[in-house]
Amino acid sequence: MPRTIIENIVIQEYKDQTFFEFCKYTTIRFFEIVYFEKGNGTIKINGKTVNYSANSIFVFVPDDIYIVNPESATTTVAIKFLKSFFKGDAPQNANLPVNDWFRKIEGILNSESHQLREMRFETESDKIHLISLIKMVAAENDKKKSFDLFIIQNSLSVILHLIARNIQFLNADMSTKIVESSKIQQIINFIHANIYNPELLTTKNLAEEFHMADNYISEYYKKHTDVSLKKYILNYKLKLVETRLKYTDLQFSEIAMELGFTDSSHLNKTFQSYKGMTIGAYKASISQ
Repeated sequence: MPRTIIENIVIQEYKDQTFFEFCKYTTIRFFEIVYFEKGNGTIKINGKTVNYSANSIFVFVPDDIYIVNPESATTTVAIKFLKSFFKGDAPQNANLPVNDWFRKIEGILNSESHQLREMRFETESDKIHLISLIKMVAAENDKKKSFDLFIIQNSLSVILHLIARNIQFLNADMSTKIVESSKIQQIINFIHANIYNPELLTTKNLAEEFHMADNYISEYYKKHTDVSLKKYILNYKLKLVETRLKYTDLQFSEIAMELGFTDSSHLNKTFQSYKGMTIGAYKASISQ
């Protein structure tokens, strides 16, 4: 049965199911992790059918629609972060690392490979650790009143970190056909991982990180992407601004400060040139 221990995070565990009803949380789900402990069958995801088997793990993002069709008795654990988790001020969640969790999930949302849905892993140990943590969360959830919130909170943090890390691995793996594209993807991964640390994204530091001359790395990046390094970093920040406007109630000034803009006016001017509308107009358009 579904249960909410942390406000607006739903943990569901189903054992030996031969039929799954359509999930009632689909329209309000922000991010979801589904672990198939046992069984096999198919999942229809956004109209496309893929297979699942024991020990497979899937991740779903906003607007994903999926239906599970078991071919044998199936045991699953699902962890759902609802959209409302990142909005409002639930007292129960006051001490949780909500912003850190959002940063990890947004990196997955803006990844080139998140559309794969089924997780692939850089190492087998990462998969083993992730499965162990999901089982731990399910076990604590099953304890009813005696659950340990500390264990659940920290397990969720590591679960999201492992998923984000392996999404980055997938990005690099998808780009290893030629040396140049692999190097470019490494630079992109570094930018994504350090977008909140502007001192690490200076031309000088990037050149040192990737063993290139200061005056060459920007030229190299533009040659292979048709976008300047500085422009790419700015565009990625503005994508993150969009994500925050869609899924959080952060003030414009908070978003500006977090993403390194001088103030909300600077953010608004930059966003308008990027999107063709002010941040206020954009927020209003997605709230309708």
